[in-house]
Amino acid sequence: MKFVDTLKLAAAAIWSHKLRSVLTLLGMVIGVAAVVVVVSVIEGFNLYIDDKINGISTQSFIVSRFSLEARRDTSAMAEAMRRNKDLTMDDYAYLQKNLSNVGAKAAPQLSEIKRGARSLGVPVGGATANIAGLENSEIAEGRYFTNSEDEAAMAVAFIGANVASRLFPTGTALEQEISINGLPYRVIGIAVSKGSVFGVPQDTFITIPLMAYVKQFGRLIRQRALSFTASAKPGQPLDDAVAEARYFMRLRRRLGKLEKDDFGLLTPDAITAMRNRIFGPISVAAVAVPSIALFVAGIVIMNMMLVSVTERTAEIGLRKTCGARRRDILLQFLIEAIILSVIGGALGVLIARVGDILLTAVFFTTHYSVTAIITALFVSGAVGLLSGAFPAWKAARLDPVEALRMGA
Repeated sequence: MKFVDTLKLAAAAIWSHKLRSVLTLLGMVIGVAAVVVVVSVIEGFNLYIDDKINGISTQSFIVSRFSLEARRDTSAMAEAMRRNKDLTMDDYAYLQKNLSNVGAKAAPQLSEIKRGARSLGVPVGGATANIAGLENSEIAEGRYFTNSEDEAAMAVAFIGANVASRLFPTGTALEQEISINGLPYRVIGIAVSKGSVFGVPQDTFITIPLMAYVKQFGRLIRQRALSFTASAKPGQPLDDAVAEARYFMRLRRRLGKLEKDDFGLLTPDAITAMRNRIFGPISVAAVAVPSIALFVAGIVIMNMMLVSVTERTAEIGLRKTCGARRRDILLQFLIEAIILSVIGGALGVLIARVGDILLTAVFFTTHYSVTAIITALFVSGAVGLLSGAFPAWKAARLDPVEALRMGA
């Protein structure tokens, strides 16, 4: 029998039991959709983290009070809080003398922002003027503040796109005045919109000159702690720049050879490694759990095919009597199982696409992975092949005379 004829017979058998076929497909649809959505979310999250790291620049790193190692658990953090001192402006001045390009930032403070009758709660951070270049800040309108504005503690502000649109819905925020905890500031720049992550807007922030921040919020300690962003010299390997910063910070802190660092150095590679260490096992588990649905779907397909073999015993006997070979019967039932699985996989991929669009609109951008789609379709076909193997083998081995007698 030609393959095309076998394909037609398999399709006709599926179509003749539409309701049962649809119910059989549900497990595969749910399994494939869940796997593709989970992979899309994981890849979207990884791309977001990579984008944040690239935003700092691959040649930049951060000097902070705590290292990533200190943040691994509560006991390590408690020890670091006892040992590590806050970074100071004197530390910043010292590093400026010895490193090529260093900027300073102060932790954001949630503040009341007003413009006329409109009021928002917005995190307000402080930074030196060169932070814009070190962090590759993208400017939609206006500019970042200058060194002279920072040194003079000028009341100017660089604001996020969300703040601008909410305070100034009908016009531009540029060169307009806003109030930060009751003090007036002039908007000199608006950042490019970055959207949201997990429903949290990334454009709700205000950055003011570091000296204006000190004047507004007080000393740079505890919740107003400083951190430094530094970059390697042109042509200098990042590892060498980090080693140089560690050397000068240890020298500044008068640490002995056997003493641990009492500060943290965060590099793009270290952040990526921590991300992989934390989310690697989580990602495997997240994909493994919905994959169970594919296993269950395979069992359902096998059960349905066994029922189909039992119901069609007479048909199998008649076909064998008319000259159908074992291979023809085997192929027919295998194709039926594979068709069911692939249709379920395709529907699952379409549903996953809808899910990705909704997640992107509500929470954060997912990555609709072509690899995940191809893998899901391949796996669904493989599940169909494996699930249909035993029922097809059973059907192919039926004795034609016995099959006709049983089906009578």
